[in-house]
Amino acid sequence: MASFKEIIDSETPTLIDFHATWCGPCKAMAPVLDQLKNEMGSNVRILKIDVDKNPEIAQKYQVRGVPTFILYKGSELRWRQSGGMDLQTLKSKIKPFL
Repeated sequence: MASFKEIIDSETPTLIDFHATWCGPCKAMAPVLDQLKNEMGSNVRILKIDVDKNPEIAQKYQVRGVPTFILYKGSELRWRQSGGMDLQTLKSKIKPFL
């Protein structure tokens, strides 16, 4: 299994979803992320990180609220946003990096 660093260093855009099980907006984003994966397939990797189970990673990336989405490609942070959004908005943030 690839390490976190290997995943974000990849040329495949990687969307990191910092979420929590108790977070309503995070639960609302789950079907949006599933649909994103279905539509974009292997063109994007989605990595879900539970901030309660991985507080050190959340702290390292300065995640203050959930959901927070961070997009990496080639080890560079390309986009970051907190809060829920619809599928079209999320796709529009990822497409420039495909």
